[in-house]
Amino acid sequence: MAVIWGVVLHALGGFASGSFYLPYKRVQGWAWESYWLVGGLFSWLIAPWVLGLLTVPNLLQVLQETDSETLFWTYFWGVLWGFGGLTFGLAMRYLGLSLGMAVVLGLCAVFGTLVPPIWGGQFAGLINTTSGQVIVLGLAVCVVGISICGVAGMMKEKSQPEAEKKAAIAEFDLRKGFLVAVFSGVMSACFSFGLTAGQSIAERAVRYGADPLYMNNAALVIILLGGLTTNAVWTIYLNFRNQTFSDYTNLSAPILRNILFCAMAGVTWYFQFFFYGMGDSQMGEYRFSGWTLHMAFIIAFSSLWGLYLHEWRGANQSTLRTIKLGILTVVLSSVIVGIGNYLA
Repeated sequence: MAVIWGVVLHALGGFASGSFYLPYKRVQGWAWESYWLVGGLFSWLIAPWVLGLLTVPNLLQVLQETDSETLFWTYFWGVLWGFGGLTFGLAMRYLGLSLGMAVVLGLCAVFGTLVPPIWGGQFAGLINTTSGQVIVLGLAVCVVGISICGVAGMMKEKSQPEAEKKAAIAEFDLRKGFLVAVFSGVMSACFSFGLTAGQSIAERAVRYGADPLYMNNAALVIILLGGLTTNAVWTIYLNFRNQTFSDYTNLSAPILRNILFCAMAGVTWYFQFFFYGMGDSQMGEYRFSGWTLHMAFIIAFSSLWGLYLHEWRGANQSTLRTIKLGILTVVLSSVIVGIGNYLA
């Protein structure tokens, strides 16, 4: 039942992540860097601290008693993950929700799942078990699914009329989008490393009375602070370079409405890791495979949103069949990983 509950929580996190970008589409009159920074303040600073304080008793004391080396590495991986989060937004701009999410998060799933047990010296032991072999099979299927989605993207580039591309995704650019998506996918996997580095913070939170279901919320505060650092530096730089600081005071734009939609996007984004942390706490010895489940659910939900928003309108039937096959293959990979956890 714990594993089933963990999968359900990962699904909720996947829905939140697959849906968070939608409110940004309602922001008007602001440059990308402006709404990304405002949304990021809610994602990486306000929401983590509010929910952290609500769910982790004595959170400040937990962090004060954590050794500096653990805090550094947890923050460090958060900073590196920030590069992935930063370019993640660019991938959505160039590829759209369905294709962008599939490429970025598929790669993120593979790296984020395999590196922690390899780094910790556990992979050799896990691969010799039936459950570990099934989980690795699930990862391989995930890679196949990503490849199919990539093929669908190239088919879309060739078959979809230019007007349809721009109508659905104003800045559609397959080549630029894929380069950004690959970088984002690799760097985004650092979030998984941050959770591994901050495991002792989560364990200390439990000793101070936190429900094990919320134990990772203590580490999230540090990881997301690292992510905020990277994103804030870059977006503020863009504000200076592009002279877009005026966005925040431009009365011709609906400022309060834009802040509201940024807040909705930011808090929704945070909930992906709020639920991920809860699901992660239920996965036991095979918690490393929860990252793949989380990524696969995000890909599935974001792909459905992409179809709903007509990002593939005008593409031929062969292209549509291919992207649907890619989505289903990625979802299948999460089922296989779930079976591996069940066998464990």
